[in-house]
Amino acid sequence: MSRWIVFLAGLLGVLGVGIGAFAAHSLESTLADQQLPAEDIAKRLDRCEVAVRYHMLHTLALLALGLSSQVHSGLRGLAALGLLMGIALFSGGLYSMVFLGQMGHWAIVPSGGLCFMLGWCCVIGLACVKSRDP
Repeated sequence: MSRWIVFLAGLLGVLGVGIGAFAAHSLESTLADQQLPAEDIAKRLDRCEVAVRYHMLHTLALLALGLSSQVHSGLRGLAALGLLMGIALFSGGLYSMVFLGQMGHWAIVPSGGLCFMLGWCCVIGLACVKSRDP
């Protein structure tokens, strides 16, 4: 499982950097080409910055979980799943608002935040579980 977590962290890292670079260099002009009001452009730029920040922060946490020497793979897997779902729902929901101008159900982004919190609670659990290593 650790290899998959590290693989996904690498993939998510590449995506986060790519989206962040696009946002820094081309998003504003792309949105302006769609003739959106300046206020909408500013909101979308801000949302994208928040999405990328949370995306990358939790990608680093995934990487740390994947490289962790903790033996409790079940709890580590749950932590990774929570962080992955958080990235998908929270950052994905914000990306949807930025790039598509809409988001599905209103609860997508807050549900992602809850997944982040549950993932971090599993990380706390990892600290409380005794390692089987000497």
